[in-house]
Amino acid sequence: MKFAAIDIGSNAARLQISSVLENDGMMSFKRVEYVRFALRLGHDVFSHGTISPESEVRVFKLLHAYKLLMDLHEVQDYAICATSAMREAANSAELVTRIHKILDMKIQIIDGAREAELINDVVVKSLNPKKNYLHIDVGGGSTELNFYRNQEKFASKSFKIGSVRLLEGKEKEGDWDKMKKWISLQMESLKGPVHAVGTGGNISKLYNLSSQVSEEKTMDIDELQRISDFISSYSYEDRVNKLRLNTDRADVIVPAASIYLTAMELAGCQTIFVPDLGLKDGIIQMLHERMQQRKRSIS
Repeated sequence: MKFAAIDIGSNAARLQISSVLENDGMMSFKRVEYVRFALRLGHDVFSHGTISPESEVRVFKLLHAYKLLMDLHEVQDYAICATSAMREAANSAELVTRIHKILDMKIQIIDGAREAELINDVVVKSLNPKKNYLHIDVGGGSTELNFYRNQEKFASKSFKIGSVRLLEGKEKEGDWDKMKKWISLQMESLKGPVHAVGTGGNISKLYNLSSQVSEEKTMDIDELQRISDFISSYSYEDRVNKLRLNTDRADVIVPAASIYLTAMELAGCQTIFVPDLGLKDGIIQMLHERMQQRKRSIS
């Protein structure tokens, strides 16, 4: 049995197809297909407020390709979730309608709270119940922050600060202050140290470039700063040719690092755990739970 998740972000769109494995009553997911394409919708939306005709064509072509892959894999169910750029695009509703009519594919434009909820549903399982955590999910157009105590989320908020938005200089002056005040407010109710959890493509790449790669998937804040400074010392061309970063990663990775570092510093986090999970994994889990509910209702 296979499920597919399509995540249309502000920088890239991702298709993940996972199969369901059961062993001695334990259920798990195995990734069998993963395709990422740099749509870069945020460059249109954060500068002009709409998705350009050229980008619309790319969206159609990409979703058609994803649909063919899903058909080949014979997926049981799928869902498409679009985030910050599609949320803010003035013409997103018309695009969603046309895609549904022509490709028979339904796109759900989800708000920041729902985006955070889907990611949290998979991240929470990897947290130590005896520790405090700040979960930082940095996307192209927004950053979702979630505080955990005793493995339970007690505060969550989405901010219009993202890697593409910073790159384009489109963040608003008061957004950083809002984030700082909100983090400070939540810290007042916590006792003991706070550990950071990082999700998103940029933190995964930053971690993979670090000298602290281990089974624990943790690096300290000084190492994150060192990697960010190291990448910053290269031109865009050298990041692509010498560091071998994807063209759509090479320009946004440093702005993304600055968001993780700022949030960690404000919360006093000395380390960050990078579990390599994201929205696509939350969508897969949601689809499986939905199927289980249907089975229970029938029986």
